[in-house]
Amino acid sequence: MNIKSLLLGSAAALIAVSGKTWTGQETELGTLKTYTETRFNFGNNNRYATNIADDPATPLVDETAFDSNPAGMKSVSLNFAWIQLGGLRVGKDESAFNTFIGYAGNVIQDTLVPYGGFDTNVIQYYFDAGNGFSAVLSLEEGSGVVGTIDSYVPHVVGGLKYTQGWGAITGVIAYDSNYEEVAGKVRLDVTPMQNLSLFIIGGYGTDDNLSDPTWAIPAGGRGFYKQWGGNWAVWGGGTYTINEKTSFNVQLSYDEDKNFGAAANIAYDVVPGFTVTAEVDYINVGDSDWTDARDDDAIGGMLRFQRSF
Repeated sequence: MNIKSLLLGSAAALIAVSGKTWTGQETELGTLKTYTETRFNFGNNNRYATNIADDPATPLVDETAFDSNPAGMKSVSLNFAWIQLGGLRVGKDESAFNTFIGYAGNVIQDTLVPYGGFDTNVIQYYFDAGNGFSAVLSLEEGSGVVGTIDSYVPHVVGGLKYTQGWGAITGVIAYDSNYEEVAGKVRLDVTPMQNLSLFIIGGYGTDDNLSDPTWAIPAGGRGFYKQWGGNWAVWGGGTYTINEKTSFNVQLSYDEDKNFGAAANIAYDVVPGFTVTAEVDYINVGDSDWTDARDDDAIGGMLRFQRSF
């Protein structure tokens, strides 16, 4: 179970609790596993506050006062619920487009420039060929209005990985069956020294149908897999282990639409199972229409207390 307390800037706080279950059983066909994870969130954010007129008979309101400040970001979600037998996994998971290639660094806000969809039902097979080679094939349902499949044809994700002591090279490719578009990512991980790990990810996706305003559900150029702006994007960063309790993590990201994100944190293990992470995040919005409602630049901070057991 993880218990996290998050403080974002001075305007919002979030308490998150996740409950996890694991089972494992050896069978003649391999290890039979199950995994579930449910997350309970409680937040408080005065951006959701309302201002009610003093006199119900008149629309006049006191713009300097707030009559209520309800807690935002309250939710319960089932993030994982899958069964696995050997290399076959079936159920609720995150897309192999992200899990197989790896997430974009050890920062909290790693999606300032997004790199793909997460929640989905899967029928997936993972194959370890030995000698550092592995592969995955995943049939996926997607999620959301744009991402959920609209026919009997699933999204398809395939990936290959080569891992050695120096690091790894990984590639994934995804076919979006809703918009008949393809997206791919290639990742390089290196460990130049014992306490330093670095990574870089390059992504490219086609978007003719995703950008077509006459499509049945216009996607604005971003689908379930190609969620970055424009055709290409890049993410890079690393982790430097300062000592046995402290690590420094950084991530930079940029896409063709000139969206730029930077995140950096210091994570400190107070005692085993209790980690405090202080992070600073920055985003500069480029040419993407999806961010027109935001300021061009934004900076924020986050302090996370995490108990894991």
